[in-house]
Amino acid sequence: MLRVVLDTSVLASALRSREGAANALLRLVAVRRLVPLATPALFLEYEDVLNRPEQRLVHGFSVDQIGKFLAALASAVEPVEVRFQWRPQLSDPGDEMVLEAAVNGRADGLVTYNLKHFVAAADRFRLRVLRPVEVLREVRS
Repeated sequence: MLRVVLDTSVLASALRSREGAANALLRLVAVRRLVPLATPALFLEYEDVLNRPEQRLVHGFSVDQIGKFLAALASAVEPVEVRFQWRPQLSDPGDEMVLEAAVNGRADGLVTYNLKHFVAAADRFRLRVLRPVEVLREVRS
């Protein structure tokens, strides 16, 4: 069973389309074939981003529905305590908490659509950076 950190872009994409790889990852989380890792700060970012009006306009979920989704996700998340902040490692300061969750949680991978944001730092920490479709291939093989 893979333990992964999901970048916020993956969750946003998962809610936009039931057909995509990101949504398929959530289904794997639901059946416990994939374990998401998150720090409290990262989980709060999930909540903030998914509840933004522009996001709700695209995915069509109400604030209440997002709350229920996040509650279900929280029940599956393995919490990560940040024991050491490795900042700065990335060009986008907003991505630092995603990297820190993966490094401190000793994740098997960091799942994102923004590979270029993480690759250099991930090499330093021997962390795999994967697209959702790559995780699906690995879990299904």
